Amino acid sequence: MTSVLVVDAANVVGSRPDGWWRDRAGAARRLHERLLVADTPYDRIVLVLEGAAKGGVRAGRDQHVTTVHAPRDGDTTIIEQTRVACERGDRVVLISADHVLRGRCEGLGARAMSPSWLLDQIER
Repeated sequence: MTSVLVVDAANVVGSRPDGWWRDRAGAARRLHERLLVADTPYDRIVLVLEGAAKGGVRAGRDQHVTTVHAPRDGDTTIIEQTRVACERGDRVVLISADHVLRGRCEGLGARAMSPSWLLDQIER
């Protein structure tokens, strides 16, 4: 069974007041770079970007991290990525602080964790 981490990039980046709002693309790029080198137990990481953040990382796969550009809102894309992975039988963990989004993804079979949990994991 494959383990997949689906990351709501807007929520993770927005969880720390480090000036990300001045450079959303740069903040997305920094998160992507940290995920690339992080020692996590996940086989795949899906990083969902929306809006201006999409300018920081091209869509596609880099090693074990797949970046997905949301065509509209990030939530719809996150739900779709989670649904597909759960239907495939993957073990899915969603990273988001959005309680409605978390509930919808948990209803699909995913487990939800907070942005601070992820940041603690990748900043060790």
